Amino acid sequence: RPDGSRGPCYCDQACARTLDCCHDYAQACPVIPCVVSQWSVWSGCAEPCKTTYRVRRRHVIQEPRNGGEACPPLEERAGCVEYWTRQGTEFPALITTGGFGKARKKRAAADGNGRAGYCVEFQLVAIMPGCLHSHHSYTHWMQYLREGHTVCVECQHPALDSRSLHCYGDGSGSKNNQLLHWQAVGNPRCKGTWKRIRQLDTCSCPSVHSFLFI
Repeated sequence: RPDGSRGPCYCDQACARTLDCCHDYAQACPVIPCVVSQWSVWSGCAEPCKTTYRVRRRHVIQEPRNGGEACPPLEERAGCVEYWTRQGTEFPALITTGGFGKARKKRAAADGNGRAGYCVEFQLVAIMPGCLHSHHSYTHWMQYLREGHTVCVECQHPALDSRSLHCYGDGSGSKNNQLLHWQAVGNPRCKGTWKRIRQLDTCSCPSVHSFLFI
């Protein structure tokens, strides 16, 4: 043993605490961190015609050994909603308060997904009365939605699709003055329409009238 005593020696991460490691522990048992694959592409929405989620996954290539760094989460979910119409599949924008943005950016940075997002400005055209009739603490932000106001909506990881580099429902490719649909997370009665004004590739949405794509 490293301390000069005699007896069985071991090659595991516990031996450093119990002081019974073999003398060549550091060389024979190097620290091996977990290694995972790249993320898969996002799945489709779990269920049509309702607010739900989409999933992407990755798998373990190398399990951690000898006290190596543990594996990160292997599954990630993001909001999703789609409707089937006669014209095909329609994806309204799914939004929540911009207050979640800082926490989401911290998680993305920790996971190595620091890809820059973007913002889109919309003019609110129509809002369902249900946005004003919800009294839960997590839906208070919906009261800032007002017809005619311009709102800023940020697209960031994980809502930012890695292939298209867009968020669902951001209105990219829409025609001028085309009415687009949005829906608030947390209250299925809070939804409406808006018109896309412009996209800002480098942006910082204001604290009021600021939202996130989900």
